[in-house]
Amino acid sequence: MVQAIRVHETGGPEVLTWEKVEIGEPGPGEVCIRHTAIGLNFIDTYFRSGLYPAPAGLPFIPGNEGAGVVLTVGEGVSHVAPGDRVAYVGPLGAYAQERIVPGDRLVAIPDGIEDKTAAGMMLKGMTAQYLLRQTFDVTPETTLLFHAAAGGVGLIAGQWAAHLGATVIGTAGSAEKVELAKANGYQHVINYRDEDFVERVKEITDGKGCDVVYDSVGKDTYPGSLDCLKARGVWVSFGQSSGPITDFNLGLLGTKGSLFATRPTLFSYIASRADLEATAGDLFDVVGKGIVKIGVNQEYRLADAAQAHKDLEGRKTTGTTVLIP
Repeated sequence: MVQAIRVHETGGPEVLTWEKVEIGEPGPGEVCIRHTAIGLNFIDTYFRSGLYPAPAGLPFIPGNEGAGVVLTVGEGVSHVAPGDRVAYVGPLGAYAQERIVPGDRLVAIPDGIEDKTAAGMMLKGMTAQYLLRQTFDVTPETTLLFHAAAGGVGLIAGQWAAHLGATVIGTAGSAEKVELAKANGYQHVINYRDEDFVERVKEITDGKGCDVVYDSVGKDTYPGSLDCLKARGVWVSFGQSSGPITDFNLGLLGTKGSLFATRPTLFSYIASRADLEATAGDLFDVVGKGIVKIGVNQEYRLADAAQAHKDLEGRKTTGTTVLIP
């Protein structure tokens, strides 16, 4: 038996319960790992609240990413062995001291990258990778807007996009978060509590608008995000921290300049083993070279996951947060 956080009914942070669970032995293609750190992500709150239904129903263990040490491997697993340091983004179940993981979801953590860093960067870092390198190919000619610039994905994306030579504009909700974003690659940061971000984007771009807008906020930034785009620009909606968009009007894309809209998810971009290795490899490369620095800004005990969720949803956290078993 190991300790884990489980959800027996969806709701607020108070539904996260700390209890003993049985995890069993790894089957064919599976690996048992002992977590050393677990990543906290906004998607965790979506599953906890019921906004996203847990695939296997209730009860469930939340969490999609972690890092740790391989304990045992099942039949057919040859790319990792007991004692290896590994990280993953995978199916729900990360909020536990130990867990069984599909072996093909594990990647080796390179020397020089700490477990806490790996645990907190896999989902957010690979999200930044597919957003900047695959969903839209960011180049020195690109002008982009990234909402929630001081969030976990935002801080990684700002550094990476600046390295790619883009003009990087961000939004944030406090003076402190504005400064944090500026320290992480953003040339222009708009405090959306004090300024109209649409008008400021127009000023910054001399009325031209952006090539691409990355929007993980949802309800509060729609349809304003569309008004920040050039004709034939791309709106990338990849989250909904302020709530879902319930009144999306496809016709707006035409009236606002023949815009493109997409709703990507990381799991579509890393579905195959080859895609996972390529995406993770690109992330490890920029982190290993110091191009992107991953700041673990908050740590909580795994048993205190409810408080971590309260702080995350209350916008009291910045950058990367990890849970320590």
